[in-house]
Amino acid sequence: LHDLIRRGAVDISAIRQVVLDEADEMLQMGFQDELNAILASTPASKNTLLFSATMPKGVAEIASNYMNKPVEITIGQRNAGAENIRHIYYMVQARDRFLALRRIVDMNPDIYAIIFCRTRQETNEIAEQLIQSGYGADALHGDLSQAQRDQVMNKFRSKNLQLLVATDVAARGLDVNDLTHVINYNLPDELTNYTHRSGRTGRAGKTGTSIAIIHMRERHKIREIEKILKRTFEEARIPSGYEICRKQLFSLVDTVKNVDVAHEQLQPFFAAIADELASLDREELIKRFFSIEFNRFLEVYRDAPDLNISDKEKKQDSRQKKEGNSRRPANDEKFTRFLINVGKKDGVHPARLIGQINDNTAIPRIRIGKIEVMNYSSILEAESRFAPHVLKAFARLMINGKDVSIEIAAGAARPKRQKENGAADGKSARNSWDAGQKKEKGKKTSKKRLWESKDPFLFLHS
Repeated sequence: LHDLIRRGAVDISAIRQVVLDEADEMLQMGFQDELNAILASTPASKNTLLFSATMPKGVAEIASNYMNKPVEITIGQRNAGAENIRHIYYMVQARDRFLALRRIVDMNPDIYAIIFCRTRQETNEIAEQLIQSGYGADALHGDLSQAQRDQVMNKFRSKNLQLLVATDVAARGLDVNDLTHVINYNLPDELTNYTHRSGRTGRAGKTGTSIAIIHMRERHKIREIEKILKRTFEEARIPSGYEICRKQLFSLVDTVKNVDVAHEQLQPFFAAIADELASLDREELIKRFFSIEFNRFLEVYRDAPDLNISDKEKKQDSRQKKEGNSRRPANDEKFTRFLINVGKKDGVHPARLIGQINDNTAIPRIRIGKIEVMNYSSILEAESRFAPHVLKAFARLMINGKDVSIEIAAGAARPKRQKENGAADGKSARNSWDAGQKKEKGKKTSKKRLWESKDPFLFLHS
C-alpha cells in the first residue's frame, strides 16, 4: 500500500475509517516507517480503531500521533494468563533440547500442540527432525506462500498433523480449537509474548498445558514470566525411557479397549485370521500385538540417558554465576567492549543481555566483564576470542519494534581502569554512543500508565 501511495496509484485522503490489527506485530516486523507514512496520508477527521495484544512504546506513539483522544478498552485481566492453563518448565543442557522435546511429546500420546521457535531456520530444522523421527509435524513461518500456509493449516486443523512448529509472527491470528499443549522450544525474546503463546491452549473453558524447555542460565526468565503472569511454574523432570514406554503401552491398551469394532465388515475374514493365529496362545498373541508399537519406542529409549540436570550441576552453575561472570578475570585475559543501541527504556537489563548470549551461542561459558545499562544504550564486555559469537548472538534481534545493533567499540580490547575515580578508559566512546541517542532521549513521553500496559488484548478507538 505504501508503494502504491508513493506512485500515486492510490488516494486514501478521503477515507473515513482506519483499522490497524496486530499493530504491535507490524512494528516487530519492522514496518514502523511504512505505517507512519500510510497514516500520514489519511485525513485527520478519520475514525481509527487499533487492535494490539501488547502496548510497546512504538504502538503508544502511533496512538498518540494519529488518534484523537484515544480511549482504551481492555479485554481480559491485565498481564494474566488463563486460570485453566498449567505452566511447566523442564531444565536441560542446551545441547539436549531436542531430545527433551521428543520425550515430552512421547510422554503425551494424545498431544495436539504448537511448538514455538525463535527463527524460521530453527522452525524448519525442528520440524524436519520431528518428521524424520516419525511424527506428524510441519513448519509454519513467514517464508511460506499463502497457499503453502493454508495447506499446512488445513492439515493441522483436521488433525492430520499432530505438531505444528511455528514462529511467533507466523502464528499470529491462528484460531485452532482443542490444543492440548503449547511448547516453548525457546522462550520468546519479548517475555510478554509468552502470554500470547500459552493462551492458544486452554480455550473455551478447557484445560491446557504450556511447557517451556530451558537451560540453567534461563531460570531468571521463568521468574520474570511468573511476575508478569502472576502464576507459578511447576518444575518437572524429563521422563525416563521406562516411563515413556509404559505410558505408550497403556495408552495403546486404552485404545484397544475403546476401539469401535466393525463386526459386520470383519466377519468375512475372521475365520481365515483365526486359522492363521491358531498356533499362538493368548499370552503370546498379546505380546506380539503390543510389540508392533512397543518395539519402536524400545529402539529409541533402550539405553536412553538421564537428561535431567543434577543438583550438583545446578549448585556448580549457581556458584560459577556468583564467582565467575561477576568477577573480572586475570589481567592477562583480553576483553572486548561492545556498544548496543538499547537500554533501560527498552526493557533491557544485565541478565537479559547475558541471556541473549547464552541462548544464541554454542559456547558453554563465555566470560563476561563489566555491563553498564544506560537509558538508551548499553555497554557489555566479553572475552575477545568469542567476539564473533557475541556479535552473532545479537544479529537480527528486535526489541519493542526497534532493530538492535551491536558494534565493537574503538580500541575495544579490555580497557584499563583509572584507579583514581574508578572510571573506565573509553568513557568518551560511551559518551559519543549516547550522543547519538539524544534526539530519541529528548522526545516527550507520556506520563500516563495507559501506554505502559501489556495486555492480553487491547482495543483503542478515537
